[in-house]
Formats: sequence, structure tokens, C-alpha cells
Amino acid sequence: MTKTILIKDTHRGLWYEDGRLTRILEAGRYRIPRPLDLWVYRRPKVEVILVDVRERDLTIKGQEILTSDKVAIRVSIIVQFRVVDPTAAIHVVVNYEERLYGDVQLAARRSLATMTLEEILTNRNRLSEDILADVKEAAARYGVEIGRADVKDLVFPGNLQEIMNRVLAAERLSEVQLVEARTRAEVQRLDAAAKAEASRVEAEAEAGAMRDRAEAARAYDEHPALMRLEELKTMSELARTATARLYIGFDKHANGSDQG
Repeated sequence: MTKTILIKDTHRGLWYEDGRLTRILEAGRYRIPRPLDLWVYRRPKVEVILVDVRERDLTIKGQEILTSDKVAIRVSIIVQFRVVDPTAAIHVVVNYEERLYGDVQLAARRSLATMTLEEILTNRNRLSEDILADVKEAAARYGVEIGRADVKDLVFPGNLQEIMNRVLAAERLSEVQLVEARTRAEVQRLDAAAKAEASRVEAEAEAGAMRDRAEAARAYDEHPALMRLEELKTMSELARTATARLYIGFDKHANGSDQG
């Protein structure tokens, strides 16, 4: 007598005869003969183990792990996997799901031990990438392919939120102070530049005036009549002013001669 088993597309079957794996069954209907032990003939005992090859999710519940800066956080991780080698999944480890669970736990601990709390908050993807890279090769040895490994939840200590708020407030204050310092420095720079420009313009004007006076002095020296014209012009302008006084010095010798 025989019995019949049906294997769906979602599974594979491992066919054992007297405990020895002889073939891997694809989807289909198979007849399993019952064992027969006669004096002249013995039929082997057949056993079929079904292995699910569909993609599945495995959730690693919250594990309390210390970061590199000694902050205890609880991490939940979800892993998508499927069996690609049914023989290895059954023969290499006792229970491939339990083994995968433990491997992911250890990978998460190794990764978090190298990360600070700030790095975890700002780059959660790194944790997921570390776990995937760490577990993928190990899982392949027992016939499991890892599709993805993502951090599902991060739970922080109760007082951490208050600490984080203080840190954020301090960062905002530091940014404001930095902007104010930069503004003061810019104002001082512009003020110094304006003063330097004013000094330059004043120096150029003074130098121009000195050049004008030097040129005038040379002109008067070369043409004395020009000096006489300037004197007459000045006396003419003074004459139009009622309160102006003009003192003219006469030669003493000339005065004495007149008296004689």
C-alpha cells in the first residue's frame, strides 16, 4: 500500500530513504510506498520533509543594547528572508529561523557598539546596512537568502528626551551666538574699510593741495608779475570791506630822508 502527498509551488520536499536524503522534490503529486520487510526483500522506509521557500518576515523584538557612548536603547528589527537551499536549511543547522534570529541579534549588537547615540539618530540607515552586510553571508551558509534588514523601532531611556531637548536648545543658542559674532565682525570690517577709504581720500586731497601750492610757488618764482597781480587782487577785495585794515610798512631810511 502507498500514500500520496501533494507539494505546492510554495514548498520543496526532501525525500529520505532510511534516513538518507536521495532527492529534492519540486511541486507535484508523489506516492510514498509503505515500508515492507520480507525475508527476501526489504523496502526502505521513506520520509518526506516539506520546506517553505516563500519570502517571510522575521521580527527581532526589542533588544536593549549599549551604544559606544554607553546609552542603553531598545531596538526592534525586521528581516525579510527566504530559503533558497532546502538541503542546507535542514542539514546545516537545527532550526534555521532560530539561527537567523540569533545572528541578527548579534549583528545589531556589534553595529551599535561602534555607533554613538548621535550617529544612530542621524543615520539609522547605517545600522540597517551593517546588519544586512553582517548577516547575509552567515545566513547563506545554511541556505537562507536575506532580502533586507530594517530597524523597525528605536526606544530610548525615559530621561533621554529631556537631554535631547537641552542639547537642541544649546545648539540653537550656539548658532544664534555664532550669527551675532559674524554680524559684529562684518560690521567692524565694513567700518574699518570706510575709515580707511576716508583717510585715503583725505590724504589724496591734501597731496593734491600741496601739489597745487608747489606749482603756484614755481609759477610765482618764474613769473614775479603773477605775484604782483595776486597782491593787487587781494588789496582790491579788501578795499570793498569797510572794516578791513591795511597796514603798509615804509622804509625807515626813506622816512629819515624826508624829514631832512
